[in-house]
Amino acid sequence: MTTGTSKAGMMMELSHDSTLRELTTDQGVLRYHEAGDGQPLLMLHGSGPGVTGWRNFRGNLARFSEHFRCLVLEFPGFGVSDPADGHPMATATDAVGRFLDGLGLHQVDVIGNSMGGFVGTRFALDNPDRVRRLVTIGGMGRNFYSPGPGEGINLLMEFTENPTRERLVQWLYSMVYDPAMVTEELIEERWAQATEPDTLAAARRMYGKAAFAATAAAAARSEEAPLWAMLHGLRAKTLITWGRDDRVSPVDMSIVPMRTIPDVELHLFPNCGHWVMIEQKAAWESTVLAFLTRKDAA
Repeated sequence: MTTGTSKAGMMMELSHDSTLRELTTDQGVLRYHEAGDGQPLLMLHGSGPGVTGWRNFRGNLARFSEHFRCLVLEFPGFGVSDPADGHPMATATDAVGRFLDGLGLHQVDVIGNSMGGFVGTRFALDNPDRVRRLVTIGGMGRNFYSPGPGEGINLLMEFTENPTRERLVQWLYSMVYDPAMVTEELIEERWAQATEPDTLAAARRMYGKAAFAATAAAAARSEEAPLWAMLHGLRAKTLITWGRDDRVSPVDMSIVPMRTIPDVELHLFPNCGHWVMIEQKAAWESTVLAFLTRKDAA
């Protein structure tokens, strides 16, 4: 991207098509959006009907690309990158390594929304020298006081089992504090992609009721510790961001990671649901930029 443009020019340039890139790998094409220069910042999207990396982070790119080379990866199984067999969480984690290797990047900063936070954390635990700083947006940890799964996850499973517009709208309302954010435009763009056959099939591997139950049962039998029990091994400086009114991943889920990650900060945003980077955009951007650009102590 050309440097030295005005903020207004930057906003005009950062369209979907102008930022879209492709990376061919041995397991298919990974698509991503790129903007800005400098320290690479990998941005990982969440899950849910009609989600894409562009839709999660399009509103934040202009601000972050003033400081970083932003790379918004589209995970396999969500209708943008080439599909991959297997559970979407596992294929997403694999895709991160393939993506960074394909671009020749050894170390990056990472922002992960919900599922993307889990994926970024998993990658940072497995590759401690490749993630300098990690920012998560909700969804990290485990339920402490609240029942699990949360309301939003249950609505997501209901939609996945029987994808109707009414159930999509119910799920969208669970994602936000302010219902006015659920516009007809949002509903239409989510509906079109969520009901695409391959995307819906991938969603059912993750959020179909049988698949969800099987994953929980396998985790209970596994000898490997769950992710939340391994957070004490995370070496990256970490910022956890959370909407106080999150109905998908209740805020008490932040207690275990806040207590166990060695170098961690927690920031809660009021009047805010699961999409903190959208619903509290300006405050979230300021908080995260301050964390990512802070100089390390000598």
